[in-house]
Amino acid sequence: MANYSATIVWQRGEQAFTDNRYSRRHEWRFDGGAVVPGSSSPHVVPLPYSDAAAVDPEEAFVAALSSCHMLWFLSLAARDGWCVDHYEDAAEGVMSAGPDGRQWMRAVTLHPAVRFAGKTPSAAEHEALHHAAHAACFIANSVKSELDCQPRLITD
Repeated sequence: MANYSATIVWQRGEQAFTDNRYSRRHEWRFDGGAVVPGSSSPHVVPLPYSDAAAVDPEEAFVAALSSCHMLWFLSLAARDGWCVDHYEDAAEGVMSAGPDGRQWMRAVTLHPAVRFAGKTPSAAEHEALHHAAHAACFIANSVKSELDCQPRLITD
């Protein structure tokens, strides 16, 4: 079993706070030393109380799914002898109200575009690699959201 952690830090500063007019900007600090600026989404909390340049939890959720999928895809492709030159995913998430009225990430769609060096897998082999990566992805196995993967093979 492995444990993972992140330290989330927010400070009020000189803001009144109780009027609900405070900055949602904060930091995500990771054990390896990375510090990522975080904020609420401007779709949830309007500017200037959100910071559109920072990563919001919803974006991070989509990125975590995409990153996990990619890491498994690369591992499986290498195991099977396929040499990946480039992998890019313009992943998207959709928030909506659930049956109980609460907002949730209803769907995440991955759009991985992959370029291989040397021999390129067939479309079926490429799809099978993505299917196996999806099945192995720890993050995908941890969520109730619909997770779809729509891979695109780059052949140029």
